[in-house]
Amino acid sequence: MRIGRRIAIVAGTAAVAVLTTPSLAHGLAISTPASVTLGSAPAGASSLSGQLGTITVTDSGTLFLLPSFVATVSATVFTTGSGSPSETIGKSSVFYWSGPATASSGLQTPVPGQLLAANMQALSVSRTAFRSTGLVLSISTSWNPTIVIDIPDAAVAGTYSGTITHSVA
Repeated sequence: MRIGRRIAIVAGTAAVAVLTTPSLAHGLAISTPASVTLGSAPAGASSLSGQLGTITVTDSGTLFLLPSFVATVSATVFTTGSGSPSETIGKSSVFYWSGPATASSGLQTPVPGQLLAANMQALSVSRTAFRSTGLVLSISTSWNPTIVIDIPDAAVAGTYSGTITHSVA
């Protein structure tokens, strides 16, 4: 039983745009919120969840290639204090689900990596967040993913910080 501790989670987010064919001036871009506070877990809670905010990928394609992208997501460990074992929440305790597209433009087929909460995946390894293939020269897809963090029994009270990174190729 956990008593007398409160955990707050701050998730810094990072967007990394990776061009798969830079010689063709492929117009691929991603935007994410700069940071988000997921909130506080009351004493005795076993998990904390919250949405990261809107992630948007835009692909303007080229004259030779139709637009398509695969967005992936990864995480660092979440730490507080000096990052000792009791001050660390490992990546296998950080779960992600993309949910459905919240907006899209262009003729495309956007596919979420984890449509439902039941499909959430641990970020112990990089995961597919969203992917899409378009039939016109420009597509854009947005989603608002949910992060669920399982709080280890040994975790001490504190404000834990980590980074969730979205990349696109």
